Amino acid sequence: MIQAMAFFNALEDHITKNLAFVAYRKPDENIVKSFLQNDTQSYTTKDFAESGFVFSDFCGNKNLLIPEDQSEVINAEYEKENSLNEASEYIPEITNHAEQKKHETLVEKAITEIKSGTFKKVVLARKESAETQLAALSIFKNLLQNYPKAFCYIWSHPESGIWIGATPETLVKVERNRFKTMALAGTQAYKTEVEEAAWTPKEVEEQKIVSDEIVQKLKDFKVAIGAIKLTEPYTVKAGNLLHIRTDISGILENDNLSNLLESLHPTPAVCGFPREAAKQFILENELSNREFYSGFLGEINLKQEVKRNSNRRNQENQAYASISKQSQIFVNLRCMKLVEGKAEIFIGGGITADSNPTAEWEETVNKSYTIKSVLVHQE
Repeated sequence: MIQAMAFFNALEDHITKNLAFVAYRKPDENIVKSFLQNDTQSYTTKDFAESGFVFSDFCGNKNLLIPEDQSEVINAEYEKENSLNEASEYIPEITNHAEQKKHETLVEKAITEIKSGTFKKVVLARKESAETQLAALSIFKNLLQNYPKAFCYIWSHPESGIWIGATPETLVKVERNRFKTMALAGTQAYKTEVEEAAWTPKEVEEQKIVSDEIVQKLKDFKVAIGAIKLTEPYTVKAGNLLHIRTDISGILENDNLSNLLESLHPTPAVCGFPREAAKQFILENELSNREFYSGFLGEINLKQEVKRNSNRRNQENQAYASISKQSQIFVNLRCMKLVEGKAEIFIGGGITADSNPTAEWEETVNKSYTIKSVLVHQE
């Protein structure tokens, strides 16, 4: 563990030298961790058997890797400062009516395809550019301050540029042969005066599509032994937004992380259902390239010592440790790419037969506030 100032100085040094690194903090934790790659080689992975941190695009064509054995791994404690403003205080900009019209036209086309039976749901994304005077690490610090329950990260790599985000969605967590994932869908603005969220039938149906599709894909790829367990849907808060979530868990049939990832990604929450038809519509009709937006990122195959207590009375058997291999991977949502003093912000929403084009536009606008709020100085 090092001091926070030394930690961020090390990140700044890697940015200056254009060396690959990632820094991140997991939800509800106060430790930031970084993999600082120590050479200029570009690493990728195909079978996800290596140990390190992976950063994958939406299409699954590029899986960038910062290997653990080629990196310096450092940690620092970083506490939230109560004096900072919350992200929900961001003042919205005037709506871009030209972009609104384009997005609504795209949504209308998707609804037509859904009603014709091409697919049941598709997730449509758009990109917008926002000015910022802040350096990359200042934006990352703002995310750490404002979103303690999200996975906050900054990724810098010569092949991808700098990406920063605060995602609320876990793709999968694996420890030994047990995995956990989630179905996350439905979006509404958080209102402090409302005690309990009221979800429309469209939003409830959208979330059910997501959870049903994830379970079916796990079965299709035969990655689980025995029954797959689901919780009842419940409401979760992510920044200034609310979502519906279902937790899904099971036991892996083997130690094949690649097979598990292939079964899960892209989920209906970022692509649609059925997956293949929805993905094809996205690639042919969206107005911008998603790149790494709605891909996935996270730790793969990191060894961790797990201490266990024994029931035996013998003192030397009172405690023992075993080495556990763990992976924790997140969907790359609520993110931006920094390009020459501007932030390219990626935002999307799920479309079903009952979608309203104007309401879908407004949902993307609400989501954009989450990430835009960290592009300004916070006092």
